[in-house]
Parts: sequence; structure tokens; C-alpha cells
Amino acid sequence: MKATLCPVPATSRIAQALPQCDFADCYQLDDWWPEQSALETYLHVIVRTPRWMNALMALRNQAVRLVGLKHLGKLAGRVGSKPASAYQLGDRVGIFSLQHVQANEVILFDDDKHLRVQLSLYKHRVQGRPVISISTVVHTHNGLGRFYMAIVGPVHGFIVPRMLAQVAHA
Repeated sequence: MKATLCPVPATSRIAQALPQCDFADCYQLDDWWPEQSALETYLHVIVRTPRWMNALMALRNQAVRLVGLKHLGKLAGRVGSKPASAYQLGDRVGIFSLQHVQANEVILFDDDKHLRVQLSLYKHRVQGRPVISISTVVHTHNGLGRFYMAIVGPVHGFIVPRMLAQVAHA
């Protein structure tokens, strides 16, 4: 299953965060769990995070510590036994906090001194086929955020589709 780069869906709530953003991308793929909510699907995705992705997160956490940024932990840190229905707005879900929850879209975020990241998993149909669109929108706060994204942005476009493809096969 291949994740395809696409525009952020205009009908998604995350699209409202696009004005003045410094980085945005979106990958679309078949919805493996069309009967589940967006949050349930997100939880399925992050608990299947490949080990190599968590190793990259550990490397990122060590590197950014040197400039005083947050240690985020693993993508699925402390996720697994809690059902989607138990999460409330503001709760941590892995490395992000829950910002918005609807049956068809979940938006999570993290805000640090250098940037604000928002991530959306949006369930919708394209040509009658159930798909998910996973969008990332970043607003930088300062020069450190712009420097960080100059490094992370290109890497993000390489890593995310590979991670999603591996999750789909898990």
C-alpha cells in the first residue's frame, strides 16, 4: 500500500491552519479501518510505528536537547491500553496533545518555543473509495524553528510515506 503525496483536503478542519504556515504536507492512502473513528485509526497507526522510526525520534530527541527543545519521546509513548473514547481534549496521545476530535478527523499538536506542529488524520472518500489523509502543518516561531524545518522538512517527505507503507503492511 502506497502513501501518495497530495494537497491538504480543503474539506478538512486542518486546512484552516494553512494560512501563513511555514510547512505543510499531506499523504493519502487507503483506509485500512473504514468502520473506525479517526482517533481509533490514529491509535492503530501509531502503535504500529516501525522501530526504525522510534530510533530516529530518539536521535532527534538527543540532538535538540542541546538547544533546549523538548524531548518528545516515542511516537506511541504510553499509548495502547487506553481506548479512543477515554481521551479528552488536551490529553497526550504519544508525542502530541489532542486538539480536535470528530468521527472523521482528529487533530493533534505540539507547541514548543521554536514551532507549532499540527497533525491531522482525516477520513473521507475519494471516487467512492474510503481513504485517510494524514496532514502535517507547521508554523515556526523564530529563527530556530526555520533552521529546524530546513533540516526536518526534506527528511519528513522521505520518512513519512515509508513509515505509512510499513504500518499498512503490519
